[in-house]
Amino acid sequence: MKKLLVLVAALTVLVSPTFAKPKKAKKAKAKTIKVGIINNDPNESGYRTANDRDMKATFTKEKGYTASFAYSLKNDEQIAAAQKFIQDEVDYLLISAAGTSGWDSVLKDAKDAGVKVILFDRTIDADASLYAASIVSDMAQEGETAVAWLKGQKKDVVNVIHLQGVMGSAAQIGRSGALDKEIAANANWNMVTQQTAEWNAEKAQQIVQAVIDAKKPFNVIYAENDDMAKGAVAALDKANISHGVGKDVIVMGFDCNKWALQELKAGNWNYDGQCNPFQASYIVSIIEQLEKGQTIANKTIIMKEKGFDAATITDDDVNNYGI
Repeated sequence: MKKLLVLVAALTVLVSPTFAKPKKAKKAKAKTIKVGIINNDPNESGYRTANDRDMKATFTKEKGYTASFAYSLKNDEQIAAAQKFIQDEVDYLLISAAGTSGWDSVLKDAKDAGVKVILFDRTIDADASLYAASIVSDMAQEGETAVAWLKGQKKDVVNVIHLQGVMGSAAQIGRSGALDKEIAANANWNMVTQQTAEWNAEKAQQIVQAVIDAKKPFNVIYAENDDMAKGAVAALDKANISHGVGKDVIVMGFDCNKWALQELKAGNWNYDGQCNPFQASYIVSIIEQLEKGQTIANKTIIMKEKGFDAATITDDDVNNYGI
């Protein structure tokens, strides 16, 4: 009888739920998304610095990304970087193209490798089937807004020093196109000089100084970014030529750096066109949709932008829109 009781007790212990240890469910490991980001030189301008900073703050390990960055102002170098990222088996290739053409081959390679391409900041001349989405500024609209503002100043004669960005970039093409069209349509609009300063303040200063030295009359500086406008103003100041509201020379820039909007508010410049550098959150939204297997309804997202006039800009504008 004792042996029987011992056996029953042992069996009770074996089947008792009190002593059974449930297995812990393993947590599914979150996928780390690998991205290759191709951008222009972050030192190119205040706009580009803000754009790069936004990308680096967004695509972090803490947020589930492994990000690699490549920088160049040259199309061929950017394309070579894209090829390397494809070989490194990134999941996404994010591109702010230095130039609009020459991208078809590498984008086809990306598609064949299963790498999804998202364009940001600038458009390219490629079939839309080769990229998943495009988050960009409407550079042509930026130019049209600026030129419409200049036309509204109702000058009897408009003599323009046109400082262009890197030739072939979407920003240069859009901002130049609107001015070229207006000058061709108006007999009293004249192009004093049209040269690329490649977004650089020092080169812009040299171009304007050469016009001053040649004693060519001008009354408008149309600079395709703030840094070139800054360089142009340095040349004007050196020659004691007045500029800004009610002065001899109208100064126009693009990008809306905070310091540039402050120049506008002070009346030293006349116009600045906004170019929104904060595209990273839009890209994340696209990636999240793609990761869920969703179709991107609007493949092209245009950033909302505006132009600012020295006569109407406010402190709130400077604080809210200055980059």
